[in-house]
Amino acid sequence: MNQRKKRLINTIEKEILNGKPAEIKKILIITYYWPPAGGPGVQRWLKFVKYLPDFGFEPHVYIPENPTYQIIDEKLIAEVSSKAIIIKKKIREPYSWASFFSKKDTQKISSGIIPSKKKQSLVAKFLLWIRGNLFIPDARIFWLKPSVEFLKNYIQEHQIETIITSGPPHSLHLIGLELKEQLNVKWIADFRDPWTTIGYHKELMLTVKSENKHKILEKKVLCSATKISVTSPSTKIDFEKITNRPIAVITNGYDVEDVSKTLLDEKFTLAHIGSFLSERNPRILWKALKELVKEEPGFESDFRLKLIGKISQDVLDSIAEFKLSKYVDNLGYVSHQEAIMHQRKSQALLLIEIDSEETRCIIPGKLFEYMVSERPIIAIGPKASDFEMILKESNTGTFFGYDEKKRLKKTILAHYSLYKQSNLKVYPVGLQNYTRKNLTQQLVNFINET
Repeated sequence: MNQRKKRLINTIEKEILNGKPAEIKKILIITYYWPPAGGPGVQRWLKFVKYLPDFGFEPHVYIPENPTYQIIDEKLIAEVSSKAIIIKKKIREPYSWASFFSKKDTQKISSGIIPSKKKQSLVAKFLLWIRGNLFIPDARIFWLKPSVEFLKNYIQEHQIETIITSGPPHSLHLIGLELKEQLNVKWIADFRDPWTTIGYHKELMLTVKSENKHKILEKKVLCSATKISVTSPSTKIDFEKITNRPIAVITNGYDVEDVSKTLLDEKFTLAHIGSFLSERNPRILWKALKELVKEEPGFESDFRLKLIGKISQDVLDSIAEFKLSKYVDNLGYVSHQEAIMHQRKSQALLLIEIDSEETRCIIPGKLFEYMVSERPIIAIGPKASDFEMILKESNTGTFFGYDEKKRLKKTILAHYSLYKQSNLKVYPVGLQNYTRKNLTQQLVNFINET
């Protein structure tokens, strides 16, 4: 323990002994996704806010009053900390008028499901072009000006010294940029995902001018923030090529969920939980499963493919192409609590990431909840991915590249054999490193570092 931390602990202990309360630090978190929003984007700061008061912080959370959330999970409202001070300001979003052209295409694009180019309608292409070139960095850019005007007064009135912006949407980082320039507050830009290297960025039909504007804004944010937090080591490496600001890797994690114990599924269920995008379509998996259905005695009657969340039509079409549709249970979106239950009762869990250089840095948020579910993970993604390393270190699953169909098939067959013996288990190690409270401790240490 360094001398600075020892002095801080001694000061707090003396104040407690003298009957003086330790100083409460006020922090402002600016985020778009917040309950009742569902999906992975809401979890990171919902959980940080839950535990920040345990470390002497009073969280003030700034959110939109009238957001356009494509996924709703009302049950998450109960998880909002009673110690959080919630501030709301109206937002003007273009998705409301965009739905005039096509409600279906608008909903898909706003939720991140972009159809393959061959299957994009003219309306979808038009909306993508508008999204990529007129709303930079994203469709929440209209929240920038009113938020800065409101928060300038709020920060001064409540004597807040540190603000954190959570992106995407990356327009929220521009709010932090303006506040930093005008008030000289400490500003941490938290990137749940990268900016210009995120998988869908190249699908936005950007002109050269628009692409350059994205990169200019990205560099300005990275070079102006006091500090930067990211969710993966590869993102840190990429950002270090742009800025010399301090960067901390604080991954996502899991919380202790109050989910009653349940029996495992009777069938040999492979479950994918979360959005299943067109680019994540793992044809090697469908081919391996088709062969096992045909070749392995009993597999056809035992096997079920469980899909939970928004599923791209391209994925469903591929499943049909390999004649697997009759084995599918497509449950759609379910509450977070119900998703946790399915994770724990399924025989094995599927984790699929896009096969590209840009997605090596992506560590899916659901990975950590998968890990603590104590079910074996079958992961497919680009080789040398950050989440491949976590899987191996935690002993929670097996990783495959998109060219490893033979090894994938062999592993699924091995899992099936253990399932038949009622002995399909995993033996994880080191999971305590990824608890939400431990990760909040890492965040607090990063905030307090000079």
